[in-house]
Order: sequence, then C-alpha cells, then structure tokens
Amino acid sequence: MKRTAILLLLGTALFVLGSWGFLVHRTVHQLAVYKLPKGMQHFFYSNMEYLVSNAPRPDIRTGTDPAEGPKHYIDFELLGDSAIWKAPLTRAEAFRQYGADSLAHTGYLPYQIETTLELLTNAFRNKNRDSILFYAADLGHYIGDAHVPLHTTENYDGQLSNQKGLHSLWETLVPVLFLDSFHLYSRHKAKYLRQPAEKLRVALRQANSLLPAVFNEEIQASKNFTDSLKYRVQIRNGKESRSYSTAFAQEYGNRCGKAINQQLLRSADLIADYWYTAWVNAGRPNLAALENKPFDKDSYKKEQQVYKKNELIKNKMLLSKKEQQ
Repeated sequence: MKRTAILLLLGTALFVLGSWGFLVHRTVHQLAVYKLPKGMQHFFYSNMEYLVSNAPRPDIRTGTDPAEGPKHYIDFELLGDSAIWKAPLTRAEAFRQYGADSLAHTGYLPYQIETTLELLTNAFRNKNRDSILFYAADLGHYIGDAHVPLHTTENYDGQLSNQKGLHSLWETLVPVLFLDSFHLYSRHKAKYLRQPAEKLRVALRQANSLLPAVFNEEIQASKNFTDSLKYRVQIRNGKESRSYSTAFAQEYGNRCGKAINQQLLRSADLIADYWYTAWVNAGRPNLAALENKPFDKDSYKKEQQVYKKNELIKNKMLLSKKEQQ
C-alpha cells in the first residue's frame, strides 16, 4: 500500500478510533496553547476549539490533493547515507540537491514545516485572523508528524519487515487505549527558536532513533500471541482486511512504555515554540484586535491549574476526548 493510502486510511477509515492524526494531534494542539506567553495566550485560548478541531485537516486533504501526502513524512534512508545528519536544512537547498520529483517520492516533511512557518509568520505580520488560525493548525499537524518514528522511514508500515499494520498500531491503537493513563503536563514554556530548522532536525533524529524499539517490541510481543489472537479480520467493500487486535495493542503498548507519551509531550512543546517563533518574527503583533469574543480569564486560569495537575481528562476538559464522543 502506498504511503498516501496509509495517510488517507488514518484520516478517514480510522476516524472512529481517533488516530495520531485525530486524537493525539488534537490533544497536542490544546496542550501547546497552555504553553504560550501572555501576548498570545488570549487569542489562542479563545480559538482553541478551532485549533483542536482542525488539527487533522492536513490528513483529510490527502483524500483530495495528490500533492499533500509527501508533506507528512521523509524517508531519510532513501536520500542517501547518513541523510538524517547530512540532508539540507532549508527547502530551497533540498529541492536543488534532490529535485522535486525525488522529494515527491521520499517525502519532504521538514521542508513543509519551514514553508508553513513562513506562511504563519506572514499571517501574523498581516494580522489576518483567519490565516493565523489556518496556518497555526497546519503547522502544528506537521510538527506532530515529525515526532512519529514511522514518518521518518521507508518501512513506514512495517511492510518491509513482515509487520504490516505497524503504523496504525503505534499511532492509533495504542494512544486510544492508553491516553487516559498518559501524563499530559510538562513544565515547558514556549521558547523563541533562532534556528528552528536545527531544532526540528533534532526532533526528527530523536524520533528516528526510536525505530529499532518500534519494530522490535512488535516482534517480542508476537511471541505471546497466535495469529488468531494477534489479528482481527474484517470485511471492507467485499475484501478481507487484517489489523492488530486490541489485546495485542495492549501488550505492545505496555512494552513501549512511556515512549509514545513522551513523543506526544515533545510534539506539544515544539508546536508552542514554532507558534511563538512565528509571532516574534512577525514583530509581536497585538492580537487583541483580532479576538472575536471576550477572553475568559477565569476559565483560562482554571484550565491552567487543572492542566498543571494533569487532570484534564479527569475533569473532562480535554477537547480531543469530546471530539471522540
């Protein structure tokens, strides 16, 4: 199955489960809002429902826009030896070195993040409310993708190692099963990134370094399951499809430990940094005039306190959980 087909599957057929593209992307957008400074928090908090609801939008676009798919991943091994260390940091240099056709095949996630950061910066500079929200949601989505190990490799679904379905297992089934036990608070506050591409490359390398465990834990968990228990078989459009069972996902998630939770937190931290960086680069425009409803200071303070206690889910304040209902 082609990579774009996997993205479309995660964006449509798995909607009822809530993939990383839905459940976790929405979650990290909300968490990122709590990390913003005063000059931004009023506007972003007042529009948090929009940001959360539209966090999966780039995945949904893969169903109508053939050019969207490669924006979500980068297969570093296809770009040459040690490309994760040596590949160009900028979009212009990357397209000169590899060519547009090559990058359409290997994916160009970090360069799409560069482009979207520029678009968000311009939206802030022009004080265009709708564009700010649109590009902030898109930028957060792509940064979230950069924290998924399987978005950095040619073996994106385990299809090359007889582990087909691993993509949805790692970023869909496990988060759905374990989110209630995840720790959602971090002390991180939005930081200005003087070299955002360098910071992003660190995040991509860190995600890529998790790949051996992503594949190996599936192998180890499989030792305790027969095929009849490991997989569930469904009929879709008259065709038989096989996916990992809930029991196996539970075992796999236990074996992964805190890895997926940590990637979720890292996503939220870097999203806040990128949003803040775009705002600073635009000259720190006053966003108060763009607000279309009063800032609920008391509600925000209450949510901040609940967030710091890691009780968003307990208090039914995590919007991504409401989206599932």
